[in-house]
Amino acid sequence: MATTILSLFLHLFLFSALHSVTYASDPPTVYLIRHGEKSGNPLDSGLNADGFKRAACIQGIFGADSHYKIGYIMAPHVNKKGQHRRSYETVLPLATDLGLTIDTSCKRNHVHCVADKIADYDGPGNILIAWRHGKMKKLVRALGYDDPPRYPDNRFDLVWTIPFPYNNITDIRSEECPGLDVPETLSIEL
Repeated sequence: MATTILSLFLHLFLFSALHSVTYASDPPTVYLIRHGEKSGNPLDSGLNADGFKRAACIQGIFGADSHYKIGYIMAPHVNKKGQHRRSYETVLPLATDLGLTIDTSCKRNHVHCVADKIADYDGPGNILIAWRHGKMKKLVRALGYDDPPRYPDNRFDLVWTIPFPYNNITDIRSEECPGLDVPETLSIEL
């Protein structure tokens, strides 16, 4: 009798262990985008009219019905003067639609803070990060990719796909926002 009960418990333990392994969620994929278009005024750190159009486009691209399944959104910390708010403004319509809070706890130069947040994330869905293009290469390096490309200065439309274990960009594509993005051949080496 004791052997039967022990055997039953062992089978239940193995079944529950296999069940949790089989149905455990996959690590999230990171999608990295540049903030929307900016004003030509160096004193204005917000989006211009095209930047707000891009924010609306991103809302559609990454929205609830998309295949991206975003569950966590990050943008750089916005300081008391409102500086560094472009990235936040770019993803705000999306975050509002998805019912998500934008994590702005990392300052724009603190890419290791972003990498730590990604490593610690255990929620549902994938991660969307809107950041300053000049820091994106360092950010991807902080995630573990040794030789990421540089984000082009003249582009605002590229989505970098970085799946777990975050040591490679597996796809770079245009957001293809109507009226903003002209299809062109990408010349970025992966």
